[in-house]
Amino acid sequence: MKLTGFLLLAAVLLGFIAWHRAPEYDEAYSIFLTAGDARPPWPAGVFTAGSVRHLFAGHAGFGQIAHDLRVGDVHPPLYFWALEIWRGVCGPSWFAARLLSVAFALGALAVIAWFADAAEIAVLPALSLTLLNYGFAFTGVVARGFALAQFLNLLGFALVFFAVQKRMRRLALAGGLALGAAAFANYLAVFIAGAVLAWLCLARRRWRYFLPTALGLVPFLIADTWFFIAQRGTRTGQFTAFVPLQALKLLAKDFGAAQFGGLPLYASHFGPEVAAALGVLFLAAIFCIFRKPPKHALPLVLAAAAPPLGLLALGFVFNNTPIEIRYLAFSMPYLALLFAAALPRPLLAVMLTVEFCAIIGLGFAPATMQPQGIEAQQAAALPGTLILLPFGNDGVGVPGPFISKLPDSARVELLRPGQMPDLAHVPNIVLVTIPADSASRAALAQVHAYLQNQKCFTEEPATTWLVKLLNRCAN
Repeated sequence: MKLTGFLLLAAVLLGFIAWHRAPEYDEAYSIFLTAGDARPPWPAGVFTAGSVRHLFAGHAGFGQIAHDLRVGDVHPPLYFWALEIWRGVCGPSWFAARLLSVAFALGALAVIAWFADAAEIAVLPALSLTLLNYGFAFTGVVARGFALAQFLNLLGFALVFFAVQKRMRRLALAGGLALGAAAFANYLAVFIAGAVLAWLCLARRRWRYFLPTALGLVPFLIADTWFFIAQRGTRTGQFTAFVPLQALKLLAKDFGAAQFGGLPLYASHFGPEVAAALGVLFLAAIFCIFRKPPKHALPLVLAAAAPPLGLLALGFVFNNTPIEIRYLAFSMPYLALLFAAALPRPLLAVMLTVEFCAIIGLGFAPATMQPQGIEAQQAAALPGTLILLPFGNDGVGVPGPFISKLPDSARVELLRPGQMPDLAHVPNIVLVTIPADSASRAALAQVHAYLQNQKCFTEEPATTWLVKLLNRCAN
């Protein structure tokens, strides 16, 4: 009964954040891929937001999703197949897509309760530390594959653990299948599978469970390889080159953000002091784990350490820096279990309080949100204007979230690379200056160069990312 009550509260919290939080760049890829237009055919010239709603609402079959991923993306298909089914049942809205991640996050919490009870870890603290963790909650509300991969990883981890405890090889095979499916939802989820296999190798009595676990992984890893080989050249330049010291700094920053969110951002001038205090709190919690390791600490430590170490290894091998909060979020449930088992009550209370403050920011603080949706609502409050919006690298991540938040009557024209719209007879214009990607920055530079040679236009900043342009010659 207590678990049911907790999961209901978790559903309300995550559901509210999913509803209130602004739409994001990467989520648009999920929406359009499952809507049947992986790269939506936006109209040329001026159009209304209402005239393109159908681009958000179509349906793609499994075959089309797999094809579009292989030719133009860097992800495996399992999550998108699940999302296609979900949107067919629950509707095409952005919020409905996010609710699928909420459902997977709730499943992950149920697995944590199951594991914590069997591992003699206090269940309620483990659940609370996980739910209020910024990285877990963030990936549990966005329309991407992280929550599905997290759920499957936790399920696989728990099944292999129980296989060893109960001496049942069939559970190890089931655990391997779940871990493999996690990697088929997100490639980088494989780090947890690596941690589980390493744990099985570290003691003679666990070796017998290595083979069935590995056998469960193999079919999914073969499928991953088939997709990855086709995709390997589609996102060159996505990450910066690997520089060891800079990578370590970014890793520390993003791991702290995955644990505590944007708390230093909210502190303004006192941000460095807040970051330092959070660092002390985190190190004190880690010290408690190593001073008196809890029972079954080893597999949890390996699982918590695998994602950051794996990202560093990937960066070194491929000469890039794929370090982001969403990838480090794979560590967070295992760290929460360790904290729940090792922290004394006063420190546990402090950790929960700090995490609760971070979660409030996740739901409400614009500093932790991407600006497209927020700026769209502000642009729509300026009636009678034409909104000039960057097309972006491929017409997905910038216009998708922005247009989704516009009223149907809003008039839009996309700034495409190398093309300058005819503005001579447009009296009122709102220029969206979000520099979300390289193509957006180039398009905005093109507009600014055009305006420098025009005497008719007066520029007036409206918000952080909106500029009002008054064309005196058109009035």
